[in-house]
Amino acid sequence: MIKQVGGKYRLYSRKKNAQGKRKNLGTFDTREAAEKHERQVQYFKRRG
Repeated sequence: MIKQVGGKYRLYSRKKNAQGKRKNLGTFDTREAAEKHERQVQYFKRRG
């Protein structure tokens, strides 16, 4: 999940934790950079 916060883009986890919040997976200057990092996270998450 990517949200724009203060002119930057923040990548959050899809699932919520026990407190009902999402984990911050990084803050990026451009949406393209955030999308690239999201693809990297998904790739390594499935590599086992």
